[in-house]
Amino acid sequence: MYKFLLTGRWLGYLLIAAIFAAVCVGLGFWQLDRRTEVRADIAKITNNYSAAPLTAGQAQPLFQKLAPDKEWSQVTLTGSYDISQQRVVRNRPLNGQPGYEVVVPLKLTTGKTVIIDRGWLPIGNNEGGRPDTIPEPSTGTVTVVARLRPAEPTLQRGAPAGQLASIDLSAYANELGYPILTGAYAQMAQETPAAATNPVAFPTPSIDEGPHLSYSMQWFAFGILFFVGYGYAARQQALLDRYLAEQESEDMADSEQAYGRGSAFTQRKPPRPSRPGRRATAEEEEDAVLDAQGF
Repeated sequence: MYKFLLTGRWLGYLLIAAIFAAVCVGLGFWQLDRRTEVRADIAKITNNYSAAPLTAGQAQPLFQKLAPDKEWSQVTLTGSYDISQQRVVRNRPLNGQPGYEVVVPLKLTTGKTVIIDRGWLPIGNNEGGRPDTIPEPSTGTVTVVARLRPAEPTLQRGAPAGQLASIDLSAYANELGYPILTGAYAQMAQETPAAATNPVAFPTPSIDEGPHLSYSMQWFAFGILFFVGYGYAARQQALLDRYLAEQESEDMADSEQAYGRGSAFTQRKPPRPSRPGRRATAEEEEDAVLDAQGF
């Protein structure tokens, strides 16, 4: 009944279904990998965001090379800002609004220098490509509580004077002319004494997993549906083949029955009599032979 599945056409259909199913399964696992990454980020935020701050001494190795599981850790730093070397970082949207972030070196009392991201500014209305105003940080010695973030990669684009394309700490250090710790920077949470005006504070990062799990299940379901569709098509083909075979059998039976009735009738047909007192002609004898044979 299903021998047609071994034909080239149906084997081709099966191969196509398998290819599309494999693609769907791959996309499903990709969504699961994305979910794993998001859950790892959520775990870091949950564990580190509100934990007790590290001291400058504890945090120094992390500023040199930030361990992934230490991202968002709070640190307490004391020093003074190098206000003359403050920069704005371009293309930093917040809640869907374009803008900038403000970074500034903080020279610690330990002798090291780290970069503090003070917050966000909207794009300006007075001059294109620049914020209208850039609030200055506090002068003198300040104590900052900030959260660790990894240094960003170099981007293949430049920036106007006083701006950075990204928080690429090595490139920033080249502009400063003195060494800084380049493994991480810190987003400011609070400072004492506080500046008269600060940029917009950073919001708490999202801990929403997103739709990755549901998307993965949808892709897996799509992969299964290709085989379901293949099976349904095969079943319909089998039913069609069986119907055609039954029709053919019925037609043959009807033909044989009709032929049988015709033969019996012909055989029962009496021979054509010849006229009495007259010898049958050759044509009449031929007709009699044909009649006897059922023609």
